[in-house]
Amino acid sequence: MKKALVTGGSGGIGSAICEALAKQNCAIAIQYCRRQKQAEELAAALREKYGANVCAVQADVADADSVRAMFDELDSAFGAIDVLVNNAGVAQQKLFTDITDEDWRAVTGVNLDGVFYCCREALRRHMLPEHRGVILNISSMWGQVGASCEVHYSAAKAGVIGLTKALAKEVGLSGIRVNCIAPGVVMTDMMKGFDGETLAALREETPLNVLGTPEEIADAAVFLCSDKARFITGQVLGVNGGFVI
Repeated sequence: MKKALVTGGSGGIGSAICEALAKQNCAIAIQYCRRQKQAEELAAALREKYGANVCAVQADVADADSVRAMFDELDSAFGAIDVLVNNAGVAQQKLFTDITDEDWRAVTGVNLDGVFYCCREALRRHMLPEHRGVILNISSMWGQVGASCEVHYSAAKAGVIGLTKALAKEVGLSGIRVNCIAPGVVMTDMMKGFDGETLAALREETPLNVLGTPEEIADAAVFLCSDKARFITGQVLGVNGGFVI
């Protein structure tokens, strides 16, 4: 049985990935920062529905010490992980000249630093010594093409793509695969700030004329984490309805 750590596991895309992995008989550690109730409720639901070995673990992925403490807890209570899904993310819409130092650090801290910290711990502790493992990073189509009024978010997500490609080259000989999904417009809590007119415009810009669901991202995630993708590494899979081609 594979063991997976999913950061941001209680959110929209994260919870869908956790459920999809549970269906595949995977043990799952659900990382949360502040959403303890949601994470514990999801863990309980997956245990009841699938009989899965699931736990919830707290950490601020933007803080290296907090990530180390999380892995210490996992090492003693959960065991070595085979799969790391770096899904935790935050977004913010602001004009570039209005972005404060605190805004920049908050957005890049979770979206990029968190990926670095979690990859480093997983590789050092588990994957490199055992010469196996899978890392899946969740970026964004805005990391590929950039988004107006989301420069800090776009920069962080572009960094995730660069990290994915470089790390895949570095750890491939150790039997470790590193891939990335770049979702398009997906209906999660992050989209609650957009009005109906904006959502309609985004749908019209999408060639398939539909907006994505968390389950569609989760299906792609499960494939890339599975042995069916054993010859795939360093890739960025756009799950975006054709918005970015």
